Amino acid sequence: VQLQASGGGLVQAGGSLRLSCTASGRTFSSYALGWFRQAPGKEQEFVAAIRSGGSTYYADSVKGRFTISRDNAKNTVYLEMNSLKPEDTAVYFCAVGVSVRSAWNARGAYEYDYWGQGTLVTVSS
Repeated sequence: VQLQASGGGLVQAGGSLRLSCTASGRTFSSYALGWFRQAPGKEQEFVAAIRSGGSTYYADSVKGRFTISRDNAKNTVYLEMNSLKPEDTAVYFCAVGVSVRSAWNARGAYEYDYWGQGTLVTVSS
């Protein structure tokens, strides 16, 4: 599975961006999909995830501001980011979980099998 993320850029605080990540693979609809981010000098952190059935998960820091969605016909997962804050500045990575157990931990990076190259989001104050 190969992933290609796009949509990052420079935006002012309070603004919006939409990230996209397109994946290869003929069974995209069965994948769990996630977004993680890594700010300069910080560890990678979970942002949002969506399972094949549509269940969504969010980090507390983005809940109510970010929305994850998927379009299985386009093999694409989206992250709509609104009310952006300077602390949202990071490289954002999309990830795919191929073998998802019932006890799957959406927030665990170890649960994901493939990762995209990352796209930089910079929020100015």
